[in-house]
Amino acid sequence: MPENTAPTGVDPTGSRGSGAPTPAPRPLRADARRNIDSLLEAAKAVFGTSGVDAPAKEIADLAGVGVGTLYRHFPQRSDLVKAVMQRGIDACADAGPALSAAHEPAAALALWLQRYTEFLATKRGLATALHSGDPAFDALPGYFMQRLGPALGSLLEAAAATGETRADISAKDLLHAVALLCQPVPDEGVAYSRRMVAVLIDGLRYGAELRRA
Repeated sequence: MPENTAPTGVDPTGSRGSGAPTPAPRPLRADARRNIDSLLEAAKAVFGTSGVDAPAKEIADLAGVGVGTLYRHFPQRSDLVKAVMQRGIDACADAGPALSAAHEPAAALALWLQRYTEFLATKRGLATALHSGDPAFDALPGYFMQRLGPALGSLLEAAAATGETRADISAKDLLHAVALLCQPVPDEGVAYSRRMVAVLIDGLRYGAELRRA
């Protein structure tokens, strides 16, 4: 085979068949992006009150769009559930730098942990779908740690560097600990979870105080 000649049927750019490179997906129009944002916010609210099997029309009506628009963007219910979950993960991760810029390290950490608690409360409404065994959700645990681990790790490191919180807790430890504290308790809501997480935050500070004493 002559040098610089690609094997039959394989384009040098990585596309197959016609030899033309695969075009990049076109960016969404502004109105399509607004519709998606509205649908994800509506789905989060509806899933929290009516569960993941809520009628599509309920979600579309709350978003102010037609059912056809919902199915055009999210053909399967699993597509919508996954997108709602990823949106929540991203919002929680992105809150880390903003909180760090606006607050002292220990306060930023405490506020982020409460933000994470609110996210876990939203996740309760998705539990039925997420634990269904649907392969559409297989990548979510990895995405969860990939996004939230570094976000919390930076906050923990900054707070520990000031001596205001203990330094022997990893981001993974804390993500799991808060998740366990946010497990549903009969007759209790998210306010109960917030109180328990506040106790955990006090424990992080108490350990640092003992070392400084």
